[in-house]
Amino acid sequence: MPAPRWVVLLSCSAAALGLLLFSFPSHASERESRARARQAAPAAGCAPRPAPKGRFLCTPLPAECPSDSPPPGDGPAPAEDLFFLHAAAEQLRQTALQQKDQILSDQETIRELTGKLSQCESGLELSFQDSASLWGGPRKDTMGDLPWDSPAMVQELEDAVRSLKDRIDKIEQELPARANISTSSSPVLTRDVLHTKMEEIEEQLLSKILSLEKERSSVTSNNDQQQQEVEKELSVLQSRVSELEQGAPDFNPPDAYKVTIPVRTNYMYARMKKSLPELFSFTVCMWLKSKASSGLGTPFSYSAPGQANEIVLMEWGHNPMELLINDKVAQLPLNLKDGTWHHICIAWTTRDGVWWAYEDGEQRGSSENLAAWHPIKPHGVIILGQEQDTLGGRFDATQAFVGEIAQFNIWDHILTPTEILGLANCTSHLQGNVIQWDDELVEVLGGATKWSFEMCEERMKA
Repeated sequence: MPAPRWVVLLSCSAAALGLLLFSFPSHASERESRARARQAAPAAGCAPRPAPKGRFLCTPLPAECPSDSPPPGDGPAPAEDLFFLHAAAEQLRQTALQQKDQILSDQETIRELTGKLSQCESGLELSFQDSASLWGGPRKDTMGDLPWDSPAMVQELEDAVRSLKDRIDKIEQELPARANISTSSSPVLTRDVLHTKMEEIEEQLLSKILSLEKERSSVTSNNDQQQQEVEKELSVLQSRVSELEQGAPDFNPPDAYKVTIPVRTNYMYARMKKSLPELFSFTVCMWLKSKASSGLGTPFSYSAPGQANEIVLMEWGHNPMELLINDKVAQLPLNLKDGTWHHICIAWTTRDGVWWAYEDGEQRGSSENLAAWHPIKPHGVIILGQEQDTLGGRFDATQAFVGEIAQFNIWDHILTPTEILGLANCTSHLQGNVIQWDDELVEVLGGATKWSFEMCEERMKA
């Protein structure tokens, strides 16, 4: 559509006024003024003519004033500019997102490094059993379990291997007698088969002893793997020796044996095949010999439905011996850490919660208000050598007993001091009327073993 004539006139007037501003002063020559006029005239669409005395005439064109391009700022931006702006905005957005992700990743890395640094600064050490990680909750580890690479732990493992070797030697000595024994219910292995098994086990023992010597001379950093390998091999050896010992004659008399737990683990223990009835008083007696360097552990525990700590006798670390009844605690003045045999008896009655503690026939302490008027719950599980966190299981190696136990008996009444003294000095052979120490009533598991043993005969030899 042609532009109105008044628009053209205004455009021409503006161009002429601009030219006058350039030519009027005497600072520029007339030639320069004319050159500027020729340059400005096409831009305004006019044909300026020189006039006398430096004036210009602007004659409107009859046709519309053409324009090659739209005036700046009057039309929309080119498509290329819009595309460039969109691309730049998208790039900025992507850069911001990448920086955000990088910041989050850096924050996570800082938290992880801070946690590892805290663990290093706290001086955490790998131990034989990590009870907090296994059982899903923090536990008070007061027994001070030995580090896997400590000399004491290596010595303890070597003692276990020597114990296995002694058992093998004993079985070899009994081979002639076993070869002559034959029963219809349980046939005995022949002499040649037993000798073959002995040679295989001795080869494994020799290999294990060499491995232990290497571990003692150069401790590696992979302690967990070493622990698993040694425990696995010891467990296999214990199981194979136990299989060979099953062919041995029954103990005569049936209580002439002891239970041996050579290593502190959470899988070696003995289990009584009988349970307790409801009790309003009891006396429990046994012979004990501890091999632990610190803390006796748990000689026995009785767990009942609904109460894991119905009756527990245990000692943690350097703390005194403790008696737990219905999760109530009393400290007992007993000292059993010298590595020798001791006879102990614990008596308790629900009437006022009175208890008595005897060591080697002598009363060492007594008090009251221990679970007063609480009856002992029936139908539970008696475990020798482990503390139960649930009924019959969930053992913790830091609370395990390491050593030997014999003549474990329970009565449903309070024994007199004279009766207890007779048991301790071997002038009496009183059996428990609730739980008896009988070979048929005690089951050993996880590598714990039974050995022929008569305490009174041992005392006479000494």
